[in-house]
Amino acid sequence: MAADAADVVEIRSALVRLRRATGLPVVFGGLMESGRRRVRISELSGTATAALSSLAVTSGSGLGGKAVALARPCAVTDYSAARHISHEYDAPVAAEGLRSVVAVPVVVRRRVRGVLYGALRAAQPLGDRTLSAAVEAARDVEQALLLREEARELVTAARPGPLREVAAGAAREQVREAHAALRALLPRVTDASLRTELLDVCALLAGETGCGPVGGVRLAPREVDVLACVADGATNAAAAERLGLRAETVKAYLRSAMRKLGARTRGEAVVAARRAGWLP
Repeated sequence: MAADAADVVEIRSALVRLRRATGLPVVFGGLMESGRRRVRISELSGTATAALSSLAVTSGSGLGGKAVALARPCAVTDYSAARHISHEYDAPVAAEGLRSVVAVPVVVRRRVRGVLYGALRAAQPLGDRTLSAAVEAARDVEQALLLREEARELVTAARPGPLREVAAGAAREQVREAHAALRALLPRVTDASLRTELLDVCALLAGETGCGPVGGVRLAPREVDVLACVADGATNAAAAERLGLRAETVKAYLRSAMRKLGARTRGEAVVAARRAGWLP
């Protein structure tokens, strides 16, 4: 999968957080090139030269390549003298004056997607706190990339064509499951363009069994999120876990939605929301 601008931003943001959290003078990193087993260094902070810019690090070569090959963090106290890495990249590393370096792979679904580096210009151990911060920064990127992949997969799965063109019963349930999954995913999406696309797909799915929200009933986004979970068979506790809310908050949203819809029970609320076009 080709790296897009949003993925690059995740790497850049993680490096900023890493440098701020650890005080490391130099941080850099990049994503795997599409179709190749190598990382292209694209993001740098604190560097004094352009020696590392656009450097292609092949799997198995150097410290970063070793991290890619093993899919785990690797560190050296003195890069040029390290015995357990190959030394194809000694020249650019020396040009930047780096000695102590850590490389942490970004692994999504068992596939390395990039590498984050942190470095000192002195040959001294980086310390557990620095290593932990580097791992945490990489985990943040992993979660963001995984979330984006899952969202795109749901978007793709949710566009099979009009519901009438497929078997109505099974397809209707698949549409509802996809809608509930997307509504649960939305609160975690920070990418504005992706969020807009997901909202459009939610509206499309709701329109598969109707014509979108109609009448005078107006539900808040969180009320729709909760109703989508309820329609999918989730309890209040399960809905809270999916949406990252407290169970009491879920109950409050559900009560509010029921009041707006004139429903006395959860089931009635789901039926009314479907009739009003808020759910598929």
